[in-house]
Amino acid sequence: MKLDQKYSGNVFILSSDDYASSKAVIYGMPMDFTVSFRPGSRFGPGRIREASVGLEEYSPYLDRSLEELAYFDAGDLLLPFGNAARSLDIIGDYVRGVLADGKFPLGLGGEHLVTWPVLQEVYKKYPDLAVIHIDAHADLRESYEGEPLSHSTPIRKAAELMGGRNIYQFGIRSGSREEWAYARENINFHPFEVAAPLREVLPSLAGRPVYVTIDIDVLDPSAAPGTGTAEAGGITSKELLEAVHLIARSGANVVGADVVEVAPIYDPTEQTPIVASKLVREMLLGFVK
Repeated sequence: MKLDQKYSGNVFILSSDDYASSKAVIYGMPMDFTVSFRPGSRFGPGRIREASVGLEEYSPYLDRSLEELAYFDAGDLLLPFGNAARSLDIIGDYVRGVLADGKFPLGLGGEHLVTWPVLQEVYKKYPDLAVIHIDAHADLRESYEGEPLSHSTPIRKAAELMGGRNIYQFGIRSGSREEWAYARENINFHPFEVAAPLREVLPSLAGRPVYVTIDIDVLDPSAAPGTGTAEAGGITSKELLEAVHLIARSGANVVGADVVEVAPIYDPTEQTPIVASKLVREMLLGFVK
């Protein structure tokens, strides 16, 4: 007898087992090969799924339930350990297929470098793409200690691909002097805060395809200690949820999203994957029309 996986913790809560009829696809990117401080985010996707069992299906913020949306949890991609370049190719190939099938890709990281191949594929489909990047770190380095494939480089790569003015950064409070200078000159840069500047920016994105990437370390370590590069002075989980809801209620056409850098080994209380799983619920209900 086949067991029902919907509340097993092996998939995100209430996931459908029918890919064809699903509007969104959740997929894990268990890679942490290039991190500059603490590894462990390869275990993030699995722990986010486990934490989702504690969620209600209903979102009182959005007055919508997961029961109203068909989405498929594909599990984690099989990435060759230690081979960042090949892993990025695998991620890109997978997302290309999801987009070709007309489905909404919702990725679980994994370090932030995993967002780079996703952005490449989404940009191919939507050449007028805008990116909303919510993070503690600018991720605008050209390389880290001589290595261009680093979790500190994906947004710089995206800026060079699609033009920095198409990237909107919020919550940034860490980076090199060079990154901050580059951001101020080339990016729609809104450091330190998230909800207030986002509220001002969103009307200009009405009708545009938008990709949303959230690094969990935008939260203060008191709210999310389970991350590889925790940074003091962050926002609350309430403000981050507010940001997701602002995007959901705006006129932006969100075409994909991810939550990255959950490293559960550093959080025995599990509050970090608990926050991340609630974010995923709100992103599903708010972004997938």
